[in-house]
Amino acid sequence: MPFFLLFLVLFAASGIGNGSTFRTIAMVFDREQAGPVLGWTSAVAAYGAFIVPDEFGAQIKNATPEYALVAFAVFYLACLLLNWWYYLGPKAEFQNP
Repeated sequence: MPFFLLFLVLFAASGIGNGSTFRTIAMVFDREQAGPVLGWTSAVAAYGAFIVPDEFGAQIKNATPEYALVAFAVFYLACLLLNWWYYLGPKAEFQNP
């Protein structure tokens, strides 16, 4: 049950982060730059869709899927902190786009 719950939380968090990333790009970049940046970001996101199942598969083979969950949780936390620093923190370049 803990594996299932962590799995749901991580993928809900990644979905929320994905939506907010694409919304922020359209607000931070001007019209001419937003298209290419969204395309590049989509390519990186597609690569993530390959990495996550591959990493889970490798960790399940090793009988340690919790390591993958912890690694992804740390990654998402780092992303959350970076977003806070650049968009919500006291020295934010763009205030909560």
